[in-house]
This record gives sequence, C-alpha cells and structure tokens, in this order.
Amino acid sequence: MKITILGLWHLGCVTAACMARHHRVIGLDFDEPVLAKLRAGIAPLHEPELDTLIAAGVESGKLTFSSDITKSKDSEVLWICYDTPVDADDRSDLDWVFSRLHRVLPEMSVGTVVLLSSQLAVGTCAQLTQHYPELIFACSPENLRLGKAIDAFEHPARIIVGTPPDGRPRLEALLSPIEAPLIWMRTESAEMVKHALNSFLALSVAYINEIASLSETVGADAQEVAMGLKSDPRIGTRAYLGPGGPFAGGTLARDVVTLSQLGSANDIPLSLIPAIKESNDRHRGWAFRKTQTALANVDRPIVAVLGLAYTPNTNTLRRSSAVELCRHLLADSVEVRAFDPLIKSVDNEHSDIPVVSSIEEALLGAHCVVVCTEWPDFLDYDWPTLFAKMTSPVVIDANRYLEKTVAEITDVRFLTVGHQ
Repeated sequence: MKITILGLWHLGCVTAACMARHHRVIGLDFDEPVLAKLRAGIAPLHEPELDTLIAAGVESGKLTFSSDITKSKDSEVLWICYDTPVDADDRSDLDWVFSRLHRVLPEMSVGTVVLLSSQLAVGTCAQLTQHYPELIFACSPENLRLGKAIDAFEHPARIIVGTPPDGRPRLEALLSPIEAPLIWMRTESAEMVKHALNSFLALSVAYINEIASLSETVGADAQEVAMGLKSDPRIGTRAYLGPGGPFAGGTLARDVVTLSQLGSANDIPLSLIPAIKESNDRHRGWAFRKTQTALANVDRPIVAVLGLAYTPNTNTLRRSSAVELCRHLLADSVEVRAFDPLIKSVDNEHSDIPVVSSIEEALLGAHCVVVCTEWPDFLDYDWPTLFAKMTSPVVIDANRYLEKTVAEITDVRFLTVGHQ
C-alpha cells in the first residue's frame, strides 16, 4: 500500500517511520532543511529510537521524503500529521494547517482517502468534504506520547477511526498491521473523542490538584487521598489522579479551549469545561509561590531549575512549565540556573533562559532547587554531596519525584503539592 504522510515534525515523523514497517511511505513537507536531515536518517527533534527507525526505513527503500506533491498523487491514503500550533492562550492556529492542506488537496487523485490525525476542530472533515467532494475524509485522533511516541504508536490500547463507509476498506488495510482494536464511528464522533478525552484528563488533573490545595491546609496528604480514590473500582488504578504539577504543553488545554469555544459558538452555556482551564491556570503558579515563600527572607536569591523540556526524553520547550517558571523568577529578580541533561543550549525564542552545563554548576550556592522535568538521571545523582554545595537545601518538587531519593538526607526542606 502506498501512503503519504503530510507534515514532518513530531507526529508526522513518528507516523511515517512506524508505518514504513508495513507500507510504502512518502513523507511530504515543504521545509527543505528538515527533509535533508530526514533523508540522512536524522529527525528534526529528539525522540528515543526515532532516528534509528527513520534510517532503517530509508535504507529499506520503503520510506522516502519529498516536497514534490506530484509524487503523492497516486497514494491510496493521505495522512495529515501536522502538529497544530497553539498560541499563548491555548487556541489552535487552524489557519496554519488549512493553508498547507489547501496547497496539497487539489493535487490528489479522485477517491483518495484523507485521514486527519492533526488536532483540528470537530466538523473539519465535513467542512473539507464540502470543498473537495471528490476526496474521502476520515479522522483518527493522534495518540502521540512525547518521549514514548514509538511504543505508543505501535502498541495502542485501541485506534479510533471515524470514516464514511467508502473509506473503511482502505483504512482497515492501512491500520490492521498495528494489531490493535479498531473502533469505527462517524467522523464527527471521532473528532469529538479527542476533544472529550483530553478535556476529561485535564479535568482529572485540575480536580486532584484542587483537592491537594485543600489537603495542604488541613493536614491531609493528597497522595494518600488519591490512593484512596483509585482503590474505588468506579474510578480505577489508572485514573489521572496524581497530585502534582499542572498540565502543560498545550496538548490538553487546547481541547478544553476548543470545547469552550464550541459552546460559545452554539450558544450552549458551559460551566464545568471552561473552569478546567481556570483551575489549572491558577495551579500553574504553585512552584513560583512556593519559591517566594521559601526565599522570603533571602537577599539575592539563587534558584536551580532542574529540567527544561516539556517532558522527559524530548527536547521540546514548547509551552514548558519550567520555562514559564524561569521567566517568573527572573522577573522577580531571582538568579536562575537551569539545567537539563539533554538541552545544553536554547534557541532564540528561549535565549532569556540561563542554561548551565552541569548539575553541580546549577546547585553551587543555590538557596532552592525546583524539580520540573522528571529525568531518570536525577535519581542517580549524589544528592548528599550536591546539597552540601547549596546555601540552603530547599527542594520544591510538585510530583514528589525525588522524595524517596532524598528522604534519608537530614536538613533538607522538601516542599510538594498536597502535603504540608
């Protein structure tokens, strides 16, 4: 089967590399520097094992990359995998994606199945069908997990597919090699699933963090409360109920915003869904508030920020809560030293973030250390020696990542979400 993947960033590169195990794949994009790297087996971003998988696909001849749309005209499926940009208020920039779609769709052959996995608003398939009635539009919401993207793609719990009947045979042929249950539905339902799922996960995060805020004031331990909740079979052990940091990166928030906008556009009053983002936005200031309290009587405070990436095993800084914290601290006249095992330098957009090259440099003379990204390396450090380099060993760790590691070390003040 010949397929084309349109959009070659995180989602598109993972999709193209994984599908080249089973089909002939053309990666289509209009960024020539990115294409040159991909042809050499190098992804434009860090994702474990992705370079190896891309290189294997290129070497086998089953994976090619091009900016020439005509090479994709005879593809049976055009898979839309752009990473949809979001602005500072978590609103998706749909025009950015549509401008690229309108460049490609008129060139596709009649009857091509166009599968949308980019995060686009419910109703997009119907809208595109009106413009391009000769094409078949379907939706399969993306399942991207930064840092674990290949495993998540190749071993999903299920695959949601929304399609008209004439698209199903080709999509079955496309997706059946993944060996996951295929759940079929109308396109609008599949589009809504992504909004609803991310908003439900966001609701869970915001809910337990509000419980955690209350727990901090009454002497309860929010982690114990969460354990009690998840022991109830009506909730379950895999529920998104871990008191800690806010959801960040824009992935969950954009769907909360999309549903809120959908309600406003259709004059449907919504109370619960818009409140999710309001609650999370308040909680985003937790780490900064804790540093202010911890450093209230310190002249010229120094704060070490551990981890800059949005999530471990990636170098993505987009909408990183660590970057946001650094900027709040800098605006408050705090000296910041950020350390990340993968990120040794930053781009122009993040040039204001002071990055150091080692954990020792970050902690030397620091009054406080904030754990932002849960890199496995952090668990292996010699913390007694590192704490001895600090002026005052205060650890702010929203998710309790280092709690067990530093539990036996005396004279360390450990501050976390949901516990006094």
